[in-house]
Amino acid sequence: MRTVFVLFDSLNRHLLGCYGGTRVPTPNFDRLARRSVTFDRHYVGSLPCMPARRDMQSGRLSFLHRSWGPMEPFDNSFPELLHQAGVYSHLTTDHFHYWEDGGATYHNRYDSYDFVRGQEGDPWQAVVAPDFDGLREKYHPRQFSTGLRSYPRRNVVNREFIKEEADFPAVQCFERGLDFLDRNRGADNWLLQLETFAPHEPFFSPPRFRDGFKTDWNGPTRDWPRYGRLDETLDEAEELRANYYADVAMCDFLLGRLLDYFDAHELWKAFCLHLCHDIG
Repeated sequence: MRTVFVLFDSLNRHLLGCYGGTRVPTPNFDRLARRSVTFDRHYVGSLPCMPARRDMQSGRLSFLHRSWGPMEPFDNSFPELLHQAGVYSHLTTDHFHYWEDGGATYHNRYDSYDFVRGQEGDPWQAVVAPDFDGLREKYHPRQFSTGLRSYPRRNVVNREFIKEEADFPAVQCFERGLDFLDRNRGADNWLLQLETFAPHEPFFSPPRFRDGFKTDWNGPTRDWPRYGRLDETLDEAEELRANYYADVAMCDFLLGRLLDYFDAHELWKAFCLHLCHDIG
């Protein structure tokens, strides 16, 4: 067994060309679909991030009896089952909820794991006194906060350290996944779970992916929609959508890097590649 399980968070299938989407070019998702089984019917168990991952890891539908929470001792975790069958499992992810209360005891079910820092409200960069005046000018009020331990505050601080394309967590995540394949593709009996938080909000991606999605917005950074009924202006809504489109375009590019690796090393016959996307 040699399996790569790729997981994107909040990837909307209606934007993918293989499901009829036209707004965002997705040549690499379409490329994978052409040589894969593509499912067109799915019944959702639990929508938010960690309940969905408990569903996937254990087969237990969390939202039938609880909200966010850890993997339980009685859960049949698939990495544990693989371990019992002699299969090595590795998690490479930038999904910081694994390390929060409500997401604990998931990552340590794998034989090894690699955590890329910096997504959303990850408590990553230690800046006691940020330049709040400068940051307030850069970000829309709905995604800015000075409150200690607030996701918006952590996010604007983290983003000061993400400048080049290679700094973006999703880019690093795929780079480390390819490093795993470089070291281990000749071995047998392993699973790589390559998981990125993208394109989950905030919709933050390298500028080049935004080039094809112009809007009339001329205000501060607006790439983090709130949960609730739409009450933004039309220009704001278009800006939010455009930033999501750019995030999807980045995800397509990163998937393409993995597919190129499979092509270059002739891995299609010996490996299984499984792609999944969740809602929350």
